[in-house]
Amino acid sequence: MEGTIYCYGRCTTCKKALKWLSDQNIVLENRSIVEETPDVDTIRAAWQKSDLPLRRFFNTSGKKYRELGLSKKLKTMSEDEQLNLLASDGMLIKRPMLITEKGVLLGFKEDQWASFFEDSIS
Repeated sequence: MEGTIYCYGRCTTCKKALKWLSDQNIVLENRSIVEETPDVDTIRAAWQKSDLPLRRFFNTSGKKYRELGLSKKLKTMSEDEQLNLLASDGMLIKRPMLITEKGVLLGFKEDQWASFFEDSIS
């Protein structure tokens, strides 16, 4: 399966996801969510493919999210404003963010990932 995983090098959840992928012999393009922050079009396409509310793409436990007071502000922001904000700083994006032709995963839950990749796991 082809796809991209956006991770943050010091994130323990990202490390667990990468280890899990490695253990399953699943190879994806690994990009730094900070150094190679996805652009608005990439985030929009991932969001539309995911069938998730846009707010789920935000790293709600992150320092930057709290500093910007986004828990209150998101409700009044347009979709375009939210997408532009996500594209402006990778630390605002829920991670890891995995994008494949099959779908999109946010965060790492082993059972969810196992189900998503069941056709790829040998």
